[in-house]
Amino acid sequence: MVPIKTVLQDSEQVNRLFSHLEFDGKKLNHQPGSVLGSTALIAGTTVGAGILALPSVTMPSGIVPSTSGLIAVWLYALVSGLLVADVTLNTMRTEGRASIGFLGIVEKILGKLGARMAGGAYLFMHYALLVAYITEGGEILAYAAAKIGGVHISTWMGTTTFTFLFGGIMYLGREKFIEKLNSAFVGIVIVSFLGLLFLASRHIQSTQLLFQNWNALGSAISVMSVALFFQNVVPLVVTQLEGDARKIRQSIFMGSVIPLIMFLAWNAVILGSVTPDMLHGTADGKTVIDPLQILRAGGAGEWLGVLVSIFAEFAIATSFIGFVYGLLDLFKDIFSTAQSKLSSRLPLYSLVLFPPMTLGTLNPSIFFTALDYTGTFSISVLGGIIPALMSWKQRQEQENSDSTNQPLVPGGKVTLIVMIGVALAMMGRQILSIY
Repeated sequence: MVPIKTVLQDSEQVNRLFSHLEFDGKKLNHQPGSVLGSTALIAGTTVGAGILALPSVTMPSGIVPSTSGLIAVWLYALVSGLLVADVTLNTMRTEGRASIGFLGIVEKILGKLGARMAGGAYLFMHYALLVAYITEGGEILAYAAAKIGGVHISTWMGTTTFTFLFGGIMYLGREKFIEKLNSAFVGIVIVSFLGLLFLASRHIQSTQLLFQNWNALGSAISVMSVALFFQNVVPLVVTQLEGDARKIRQSIFMGSVIPLIMFLAWNAVILGSVTPDMLHGTADGKTVIDPLQILRAGGAGEWLGVLVSIFAEFAIATSFIGFVYGLLDLFKDIFSTAQSKLSSRLPLYSLVLFPPMTLGTLNPSIFFTALDYTGTFSISVLGGIIPALMSWKQRQEQENSDSTNQPLVPGGKVTLIVMIGVALAMMGRQILSIY
């Protein structure tokens, strides 16, 4: 780290905490991050397969209540992201480090116990979401095989095929190839999403816009929390933007509001396109009604069904790639195999892929349950309780040391109490629903 000499005049604050440098083999090059690049990182992390479950969980409440719910969850996620940025900045200042990961920050502030709690939630989140992505991706593959090739395969075969297809590509492919492939998948997701909005908007029924059931909104909050989760990449954004608080705040706001706008538009056009006639006879009182499944079957036109399938499969594929890499990195840290030979890739990939694939084949309809429990427990801990506790402890230490650091989130301890209270309320609601 190279310190930046800054002359302070009156109340002028330091704009940059350190220089983000990269060594190319000969010299150190200054690589300052941009607000645009950091915004794209947050938006890309947020927009994933979680968007697919939104219409299913928001349909019982209607467009207006679910829109209000999405905005409320976004505000919660925004505050959480700013809290993570705040504790990251303060930790880097006190430790004199140019970068530190999310779990590393938790350990520095909350100790071994906090790190274990966060690590457990992080592990559960990755496994649960991989189960959700593998089962849904396999179901779409099975549907596509029957629709296009006339080949009827079982759901568990679709789940297994999806795992070996995309997992095999990641295992055999080089990192640069996977990066290019993922970029191509993201391009397909964007184009198909825009096409979906255009086609689906032509099928919107005005009566669907008027339906409201606010009592049903609570059950959708956990999946909304999964869809809008991005806090794990905030420490990387802080590093890229060299500790510039103003740029960090801008990136977190814009990077989270772009997915929010996408989700609001997506939710409105999908719910507006599914009429009561399409829903008739699809509910058995126990399973979740999936509007996307109805649209895939051609309920609102052949082309809309095709676009829904394309968008869903590639959105899942991009999320699958990201979470497989995330879990691989976690296990590399745990087992200290980052410098191991190529042969170690097989047990690592097996540990990442086989548990969720096995659970997915045993319970193919687990997609919505996995997302629900992830949002309730993992996201509540990682996105609510942990950031608030870290901020509480840091602010306490700053008060004792007469520090004058300006927090990114106003409201003092009241804000932190609200963050923890909401997270505990979500977890309590889920536990009570089991019994």
